[in-house]
Amino acid sequence: MGMSSRADPKVAVLMGGPSAEREVSLSSGRECAAALRNEGFEVIELDAGPDLAARLADLSPDVVFNALHGRWGEDGCVQGLLEWSRIPYTHSGVLASALAMDKERTKQVYRDAGLPVVASVLASKAEVAARHVLPPPYVVKPYNEGSSVGVYLVKDGANQPPQLSDEMPETVMVETYAPGREMTTTVLGDRALTVTDILTDGWYDYDAKYKAGGSRHVVPAEIPQEIFDACLDYALRAHKALGCRGLSRTDFRWDESRGLEGLVLLETNTQPGMTPTSLAPEQAQACGMSFGALCRWMVEDASCDR
Repeated sequence: MGMSSRADPKVAVLMGGPSAEREVSLSSGRECAAALRNEGFEVIELDAGPDLAARLADLSPDVVFNALHGRWGEDGCVQGLLEWSRIPYTHSGVLASALAMDKERTKQVYRDAGLPVVASVLASKAEVAARHVLPPPYVVKPYNEGSSVGVYLVKDGANQPPQLSDEMPETVMVETYAPGREMTTTVLGDRALTVTDILTDGWYDYDAKYKAGGSRHVVPAEIPQEIFDACLDYALRAHKALGCRGLSRTDFRWDESRGLEGLVLLETNTQPGMTPTSLAPEQAQACGMSFGALCRWMVEDASCDR
């Protein structure tokens, strides 16, 4: 491990940043910083701006706890800066971060690893607005931003292709809509923790994900053992195939009418939400690991060359 050996290493918690998920990252960062102080670490909260390299050079932390979400923080950019500065950091390295953020390349990695996915294509915004690029029902989402900001569901029998907002990037991902339950599994190091069944009212959108009352989490999921075990197995295989490190979270859909055949991987999140009620910490808690212990584990797991 790359930390200096003094008793209380100095941890810089990176948060905020310029992505669409700035607010979510600020709450993750504040919660992690508080938990790490409780665990006895010296903690600096750092809102990641254009002067980040200079700020890190001034502070010279022993470890960076990466609580950024979305572009720059989750796509390999900040990981590259930290490698260049030789500061040990949490979560995945440059390549795994960039791969997991690109949803189409993620699917290629899944396919190559023999993991089940639904059909998808990358298309330009203009193409998507002009015609159905896949038979409905399908979903249109940004392919390299984090959360489901701007996700469009085109229902079965829809006459018109979707008219996408200006906020959507020029290239989007169109994927066959996978019906059924939304589930997720967290991987910590070399172990898949458990399965959460995310019960929502209707479409699981940005508001449902991050605002109270939009969804209920059932942990551990009350599903057949075969499906439960498959989620654990697939999440760990996805984590390894993408080359993730530390903590990751893989999201699934399960069409229960089709049994095991109905289980597909949607994506792997290399910087999942980190408030105590977020999906990953809630799974750690269900496995007997407190939020403070989880944050401590991540700091102790930090390194360069990830």
